[in-house]
Amino acid sequence: MDLLNLIVTVVLVTASGVLAPGPLFFATITHGTKSGAKGGLAFAIAHTLIEFPLVILLAIGLLTIANEPLVKPITAVAGGLTLLIFGTLQIRDTLASKSGQPSSKGIASRNPLLLGLVFTGLNPYFITWWLTVGAKLILDSFAFASLSGVTIMFVSHIWMDYAWLTTIAHLAKIGTNIIGTKGYKILVLMFRAVLIYFGLTFLISTLLR
Repeated sequence: MDLLNLIVTVVLVTASGVLAPGPLFFATITHGTKSGAKGGLAFAIAHTLIEFPLVILLAIGLLTIANEPLVKPITAVAGGLTLLIFGTLQIRDTLASKSGQPSSKGIASRNPLLLGLVFTGLNPYFITWWLTVGAKLILDSFAFASLSGVTIMFVSHIWMDYAWLTTIAHLAKIGTNIIGTKGYKILVLMFRAVLIYFGLTFLISTLLR
């Protein structure tokens, strides 16, 4: 895997997770109506404060056992299955919803940084993703360039959180409605399909070895 391939893979695999509507997403919109991009930036920083230590801990733990014969196949299969299941379920939910999004009612807090920490740290899908799909990316990036590769992988991932959360918060501030639009729904479906593609790729590449 070369540098460009690594970056493109990370961006495409993680984009759907970034775009996936959830409590953090809707809390960002709620605060964005008042604080604009600044609120989105606060949520992105809070997300990073949880995510970066988690990635480092996972990297340290994975790298100590990376040479075990079963580690890479297990992470590849777990990551592939997670992508397939999540992608399929999200496509089903998006098609079943007229707006493509769940309701955002009931999400409110005066402290976006604290709320971002809570919604990130207590999000079971977030933890599961890094233990499965993320673990595969960590091992691949380490194989590419050791800890420098892991750093490249994380930077390729985290910038999308900042770009997306600050953008939707800004749009909420200026009153632009992006929730439930046909274009957004199509975009979500496209990235769900990408998830399924990479899930199949992870599984096939492992099973054919």
